[in-house]
Amino acid sequence: MRALVLSDIHGSLEGLEAVLEAVGTVDAVWDLGDVVGYGASPNDVVEKMRSIGTLHVRGNHDRVAASLSSSLNFNPVARAAALWTQEALSPENMEWVREMPHGPVQPEGIAVSLVHGSPLDEDDYILSVRDAWAPLQQMTQPITFFGHTHVQGGFIQQGTAWRELIPEYRTRDTAETWELTISPESRYLINPGSAGQPRDGDWRVAAAVYDTEASTVTFHRLPYDIIKAQGKILMAGLPDRLALRLRDGK
Repeated sequence: MRALVLSDIHGSLEGLEAVLEAVGTVDAVWDLGDVVGYGASPNDVVEKMRSIGTLHVRGNHDRVAASLSSSLNFNPVARAAALWTQEALSPENMEWVREMPHGPVQPEGIAVSLVHGSPLDEDDYILSVRDAWAPLQQMTQPITFFGHTHVQGGFIQQGTAWRELIPEYRTRDTAETWELTISPESRYLINPGSAGQPRDGDWRVAAAVYDTEASTVTFHRLPYDIIKAQGKILMAGLPDRLALRLRDGK
């Protein structure tokens, strides 16, 4: 089975469409949350994910956009985007976002977990080996796919050895892939990266494909119509910062 793993689309229809076109046919689509927030196409993205998504996990921006928690913990830019999204979402799409499940979620018959932030807390950021230590010890499955940081890669534990997983690419302007072979002796925290707002210094949108038969995870970095995405943000009256940061991937 081939599963497309997406996270942090953040209302970017352009990013999502670039991923779907490049990856092609898959058997499942796993969504790690933050479908909305920041970007200017929340309804289009939600409707697309409603039609193609197999499993979903809510993110913190989904939760705030659905008025399930306060925006007061967000910085001013994120808060402005969340409040705009609350007004922009149609009633049907708002209800769908509100009903997104709390992680972890497990696909039936597959030894993986899907979370937004961490297997231990949906709002935790896993950015370092120190952050990854406790989740790797307490995970109920050998592989957990997570998002939230907008940084593609992850962390691996094999016995007493620990290391950070950083996909290696040759360029910053073309479509590229990088493949990881899954070892049965290791435990993995894997982040597919952001399909809407990368923050690892690479402007290209990111995703991953997990192949259960080949025991591989293929990471993707893909150019997309960034000018169109930026224009939509500015025309919607969202903060300029949300458009400008897309070019830097930060």
